[in-house]
Amino acid sequence: MATDRSIKDKRYEEKHKEERKAKYMIWGTSVPRKYAEEINEFLAKYGFTKVQLIEAGFKALMDEATETNTSLAKTMDGYDDFFISEKPKA
Repeated sequence: MATDRSIKDKRYEEKHKEERKAKYMIWGTSVPRKYAEEINEFLAKYGFTKVQLIEAGFKALMDEATETNTSLAKTMDGYDDFFISEKPKA
């Protein structure tokens, strides 16, 4: 029975591989084990997922970048009334 299940799973994976690749991205990154364990411990303790960690980190970096990049800040705020000298070059 376990073999039947694994065969079905494999067929499903093969059939939907391209769909999954188009919809999701996997980053093959690595961090030092001790640091990764610390992160995992934090996530487990406070009930966060790794996806939430990535989303929050990305938002924090975007916020930091907008502090020094006026064009990016205006775009992020939905403000598109640039002065001629500020218009992004296409």
